[in-house]
Amino acid sequence: MFPLSDHLPRRTTPIVNYILIAANILIFFWELSLGPQIERALFAVAFIPARFWYSPDLPNIITIFVSMFLHGGWVHLGGNMLYLWIFGDNVEDRLGHTKYLFFYLICGILATLAHAIVNADSRMPSIGASGAIAGVLGGYIVMFPRARVTTLIPIFLFITVREIPAVVVLGLWFVLQLFTGAASLGIPEHNAGGVAYFAHIGGFIAGMVLVVLMGGLRRRPEPVTYDDFLR
Repeated sequence: MFPLSDHLPRRTTPIVNYILIAANILIFFWELSLGPQIERALFAVAFIPARFWYSPDLPNIITIFVSMFLHGGWVHLGGNMLYLWIFGDNVEDRLGHTKYLFFYLICGILATLAHAIVNADSRMPSIGASGAIAGVLGGYIVMFPRARVTTLIPIFLFITVREIPAVVVLGLWFVLQLFTGAASLGIPEHNAGGVAYFAHIGGFIAGMVLVVLMGGLRRRPEPVTYDDFLR
């Protein structure tokens, strides 16, 4: 299943979500500008679990944040930004702009640490916004489980589009991460496709917990408008 859009109205402009998407895109263009030097640059600035555990100094801590905005290709970037575009705006609308920014960053940190714990000896760079975005998905499923999500569903040689509850779309996504992550245990990272499944798992769980702690289950009061004074 591949989500295309949701149908949940929002009351505010998701400024932070727009900024996060723009930052990811701009940094990806910076990566492209490096040309043949890109691999060396990524090894220098990306998060590498073994390097972090061996030397948890300030530069290696900073790579946790930097890695959240790096991507390995157009498909990697496009898939992540589509999910952030669809689900991030409503999470920001419910939490508020400042809380949402902290929510996103904390989910990304916890997702990266989950990956680092499971793959402590890995010397492969861990890049991508998917851990933080998994947190957004976790928050969304807690706050809006019954929201309708327009989803592309391939059935053998046919493709259909259906509106499915978010709890089904995102729940199945999470279950897939769990099973695939468990199956990848003990397999060298390069043979497992290089996907940080446990970053997705850790981020999703972090998002579910954090959104409750940040008051996401409490509805924000409706904004007062000029029309209210005319009633």
